[in-house]
Amino acid sequence: MQFKIKLIAAIGGLMLTQGCSEDFLDRPPLDALTSGNFYKTDEEILAGTAPLYNIVWFDFNDKANMAFQEGRAGNLNSNDRTAYIKHAVASTDAGTLLPGYKSFYKIIAQSNNAYKAIKTAAGSTASAAVKGQGLGECRFMRATAYYYLVTNWGAVPIVYDNVAQLNEPPVRNTIEDVWKLVIQDYRFAAANLPATAVQGRLTKYSAEGMLARMYLMRAGLNQNGTRNQSDLDSAKYYAESVITKSGLTLAPTYAELFVSANHNSSKNNPESLFSLQWMPISNPWGINNSFQAYFAYESAITGTGDGWGAAQGVSADLVKYFTENPADSLRRKAIGMFDGDVYSEINKAGGGLKYNRPGALSAIKKYIIGSPADNGGLGGFMSANINSYMLRLAEVYLIYADAVLGNNATTSDAKALEVFNAVRKRAGLAAKTSLTFDDIFKERRIETVFEGNSWNEIVRLYYFNPAKAIAYTAAQHKENYTMTYVAGSTNPKKYTVTYSPAEFYPLAANTLYLPFPEAEIINAPSLKNEPVAFDFSKIVD
Repeated sequence: MQFKIKLIAAIGGLMLTQGCSEDFLDRPPLDALTSGNFYKTDEEILAGTAPLYNIVWFDFNDKANMAFQEGRAGNLNSNDRTAYIKHAVASTDAGTLLPGYKSFYKIIAQSNNAYKAIKTAAGSTASAAVKGQGLGECRFMRATAYYYLVTNWGAVPIVYDNVAQLNEPPVRNTIEDVWKLVIQDYRFAAANLPATAVQGRLTKYSAEGMLARMYLMRAGLNQNGTRNQSDLDSAKYYAESVITKSGLTLAPTYAELFVSANHNSSKNNPESLFSLQWMPISNPWGINNSFQAYFAYESAITGTGDGWGAAQGVSADLVKYFTENPADSLRRKAIGMFDGDVYSEINKAGGGLKYNRPGALSAIKKYIIGSPADNGGLGGFMSANINSYMLRLAEVYLIYADAVLGNNATTSDAKALEVFNAVRKRAGLAAKTSLTFDDIFKERRIETVFEGNSWNEIVRLYYFNPAKAIAYTAAQHKENYTMTYVAGSTNPKKYTVTYSPAEFYPLAANTLYLPFPEAEIINAPSLKNEPVAFDFSKIVD
């Protein structure tokens, strides 16, 4: 709870920097929180960087995440995000596209501000260790924002100093240089973050886990059907370091990962490497997790007047996977509600939630935790008491296996099989004796669905095999459907699923990246120019 208290203490100061600038870079000016008057002590540094885990991520988490990452990746059925599901996003979308784009530059701006303030605080008495920790947190968060920018927009402007660049027209930098910055920032974070930290804060293993993900991602960039071996080796190195040195372990069951008692405002699951740290209150606005408000299928679940997700749910493509792979029922029940399911942790006073909705979509279950009464009295309107995973140990296991596979058609490497099968064993699935790229790609999709990385995985595939990525999306079923439990069926349960006429909306080369919001193009016409190389000598560690 100490970390959360620091976060609340710092929010007031941070709020002064929110909304101070309407230009595309959202570069707030330095104020009392980010000037030489703050960041002088260990306590002030930790308080000042705490909001980077929370309020600056709100606009991404609120609407953009599910549209950008899950709608585009074929995992979501949603009337509100149809354009993203169909890869037909208009630059005029001011409800999701614009705030989503600006959210990342808000994160970058606050990270840059805090970084500069820590470096230049006059009369600082902060310890070298905490000063390094704070600087590492800033660079980690900036890298994460750029990771989402480069996978959703490709070539984007690199902002390294909000004040120094304030009067410069924004210039898009090359995709290669954005990736160079991302990896450079994470490497800095890994070198400066502590091996252990207050629960919820980043550690060097958080950064190493992200480095494993980034190197694996970048390995295919511009490789024409293969993957860069040096990047694969780096992905393996960092993944192995996390697996063997972090001390983290897989949670015993998949379902418990998404129960409030195991991952909330005062506790982080031991599998978590990086999570957004939400508070079960909504004042000030932006420190709250609004996910459940949009995706719980009725207000009786939340008990707080929200719960607007009746017309949204799991995609037909995921339903087909789970009905064709009934052995994957443990993850399925924690991901999506199928007709006839019972959830004892929701509506506890009424004996549990009984999902009896014959003829309806499969509702989303992941991160749906019920009312405050189900969660120790914590939570409120649009503020469910649960954090958001950004990176878990299970994904690092799968990254390791993928990096070992590399450019081979298959692998039977003992360590790769050990960690890959540990994820499957928890899911109640049979072990595999050899692995292919498709095995790992599919496993990663199901294991981490609705956790904010699904679209990035498709971009990763596109980097080195565009034709395969396009074919993959072309085969995804995106039609409506209805589902009814077959009464009396068990082990496995059976369902009658009626699909509407099949709908397919494949990715194309011109829809791989989202359009820049029209409002940003108006403010900064230079965004239409061709990308240029970035001068890395401008960034001084």
